[in-house]
Amino acid sequence: MPTPNRFSTVRQTNSDSSTSPGDFIDRLSDLAEHGFTVVPEVLVGDTLKRTRDALYRAADSDRARRREIETFALDIGEKESNQRIWNVLSRDPLFEDLAAHPLALAYIREVIGWPALLGNLSANICGPGCAGGYLHADQMFLQEPWPVAGPQGLNVAWAIDDFTEDNGATRVVPGSHKLNRAVRADEYDSGTVALVAPAGSAIVFESRLWHKTGANTTAGQTRAGIFGWYTKTYVRTQENWFLALKPEVRQFASEEMLTLLGYKTQGFGLVNGRSPD
Repeated sequence: MPTPNRFSTVRQTNSDSSTSPGDFIDRLSDLAEHGFTVVPEVLVGDTLKRTRDALYRAADSDRARRREIETFALDIGEKESNQRIWNVLSRDPLFEDLAAHPLALAYIREVIGWPALLGNLSANICGPGCAGGYLHADQMFLQEPWPVAGPQGLNVAWAIDDFTEDNGATRVVPGSHKLNRAVRADEYDSGTVALVAPAGSAIVFESRLWHKTGANTTAGQTRAGIFGWYTKTYVRTQENWFLALKPEVRQFASEEMLTLLGYKTQGFGLVNGRSPD
């Protein structure tokens, strides 16, 4: 069983070095060895503030209009303390920027290849009393044995608030991706470490890594994260973009975004033998 290691706290770097070619190679090495990497200070200043405001505005609107989604299967406890916001992509253009962020695209191309699909862009606000979630790997929908070629998906999670040990930071079992299988029932209590990261960080982890939402034991802090889930093109998207997406998102989408949404395609999803866009 993989055991916790030095990643119980995040290695801090400045924003310049975190995007340099050498640093990118180092982080790919961390991703291969441990199943995850953390890039701090990707969203900063006004960009971070506006993104945070937009997310909490969407969350408040859902609560006011009673549009909250029922408790997610992987969450423990009630939705009142752990709010999920789905189809974030349709809520504000700022979230389109996250879905096709250059940093996200760089990791997608290196880890699962291109073209790829955006399976979902959702948010999770873990409030005081949030009990956390169940340990799982994101490609658990695949029948075992899993492909030995590598992960079939990738998460790029955006820390909109600080992720701390106490406020519900995502917890992982470092190295568990090397087992190349889903969590067994007797392993749900496996030792995990918190992905401690400052607001504005991008947390990248591959689809075989065992992880879960942490418990929020604080009296008044919230932990908001936006999770971009990307997959190889044969995997069906979690969100049905053709039904859920606001028309203007597609209308003004970049070439990369059209590919991620399945409107530009190779081999699958053709219309009369051609890519639909």
